[in-house]
Amino acid sequence: MSERVNLDKNFSDPVGGAKVSEAKAEAALPALGPMGMLRWAWTQLTSMRTALFLLLLLAVAAVPGSLFPQRPANPSVVTQYIKDNPDYGKLLDTLQLYDVYSSAWFSAIYLLLFISLIGCVVPRAIAHYKAMRSQPPRTPKRLSRLPEYGTLVIPSDAGIPASDAISSAAGVLKERGYRVEVRDSGGERPSLGAERGFAKEVGNLVFHTSLIGVLVSVAIGGLFGYSGQRILVEGDTFVNTLVGYDQFTPGTNFQSGQLQPYSVQLDKFDITFDRESEGKVGQPIDFSAAVTTKENPDAPAQKEILKVNDPVTLGGTSIYLTGNGYAPVVTIRDGEGNIAMQGPVVAKLQGDNYYSSVVIKVPDAKPEQLGFAGFFLPTAFVSNEGISFSGDPELFNPQLTLNSYYGDLGLDDGSPQNVFELDVQDLTPLNARNLDAGGITLAPGSSYTLPDGKGTISFDGVKRYIGVDIHHNPGQLYALIFALLAVAGLILSLYVNRRRVWVRTGTHADGRTMVEYGLLARGEDHRLAAEAAAVRKLLSEEWKLDPEPGPDGPSQQTPSSARDNNAGPAATAGAATTPAGPTGPEKDQ
Repeated sequence: MSERVNLDKNFSDPVGGAKVSEAKAEAALPALGPMGMLRWAWTQLTSMRTALFLLLLLAVAAVPGSLFPQRPANPSVVTQYIKDNPDYGKLLDTLQLYDVYSSAWFSAIYLLLFISLIGCVVPRAIAHYKAMRSQPPRTPKRLSRLPEYGTLVIPSDAGIPASDAISSAAGVLKERGYRVEVRDSGGERPSLGAERGFAKEVGNLVFHTSLIGVLVSVAIGGLFGYSGQRILVEGDTFVNTLVGYDQFTPGTNFQSGQLQPYSVQLDKFDITFDRESEGKVGQPIDFSAAVTTKENPDAPAQKEILKVNDPVTLGGTSIYLTGNGYAPVVTIRDGEGNIAMQGPVVAKLQGDNYYSSVVIKVPDAKPEQLGFAGFFLPTAFVSNEGISFSGDPELFNPQLTLNSYYGDLGLDDGSPQNVFELDVQDLTPLNARNLDAGGITLAPGSSYTLPDGKGTISFDGVKRYIGVDIHHNPGQLYALIFALLAVAGLILSLYVNRRRVWVRTGTHADGRTMVEYGLLARGEDHRLAAEAAAVRKLLSEEWKLDPEPGPDGPSQQTPSSARDNNAGPAATAGAATTPAGPTGPEKDQ
């Protein structure tokens, strides 16, 4: 009551209130300071919660890379996208959404995740190393309070004193994989502490370390790797130089000296089409490219087979088969009678049965440059409306249908053009359906004379071509290894449990050795009860005891009524010597 009166007096007394205010004003809170701020920031960055958040943020940041065209993959598509969307196209470019994976903000997230994982793993690895070298915790005074607890009684005629019992229990637990420490082996109540399951934390550390390894491997691939595409017609040879690629995407730190001068020659390409399955006749079912490879100009030639999902590997570079088609062989003479162009022309697939578009540009023709655009049909048919179409992917009735033009192709000003497109706005048509000369229709071995003395075109034959993707990723193998290690570490951390076992022995007045044991798991462990039963069984077999209570004799396990706050070797001994035997069913949790 006096404290309450004084308290009320202080609140009502303006003088006392002033003193409290002055005391609060004089109390100075410790300043965090620059070093304190850095420690706080480092603690936040290296927390597991931050690492998980950054990992999720990295996945979200990669989404724009699949929503918008990327400049490293196809610059022309990005340019056209900006032209088609003038309102927000340039804004997206300012935000680096066309270069997501090399943007400043994506790189910042990547580096922060990398630093966060290192900051998480290193301290945990040090702490785990110390824990593995330390001894198991001391034996609790009351083992009965542990989640799993039990007792055993060794008869006096067995001749096993408490010290020998604790030594044999230590041997049993060691064989089961526990790290054991015996305490007071010569005392009246010797005990031991045992621990196992360190592999759980090892698996956890392996998982997080492997994630760092995957990040480093991906970074190495992005910095020093490269990829490219090339179309090879039968008989053509690809040499691994910059000018040999149709399209080339280098890594950030790529140097042309990294290119190993291997070569690949396409000897023959075969396709097997389905001719038996109903509703699937004409569909390709197998692709096989016979190639000749050389590791370097002085190396012997090797015959290899390139198939889908079965790449050819040369100098750490994988060559994948990704496409195929037909390449009509044509010869074009200009108005002066000179051969202006001769060779296969790649036809781009457009529809079923290898219906393909053809574009031919002849900038060397005289006196006017020539251009052709049309279609190639492996097996040509004409509908009732007079429209040509391909009825089969095989070369049963190949046909080349073209329109011709003359004028300036726009190649001399250095502007890049798509080889599969012909801009006819500034060209004058020579042949077309709507002109008197009509279109050009050629079969293998036939030729056609262009109007106005512009020259001739002949259809000499058909070859096959393949499209290949060439990838060199020096970090690919390491990324795979670290990914497998991450899975192994995750499985280890999920299925291995950290457990501790304590065993204490004592000698009863009548000569019996009283044994009590307890088990404790670190975290939730649904298999701890089974482990307790296994430990009890092994100890019983070691001392030749019945692990279950006999029908007439006293229970060798503590009855449920004996599991109270006073449980221990003495209490157990008292319960075991009660004339009436156990007071309830045995209980081994």
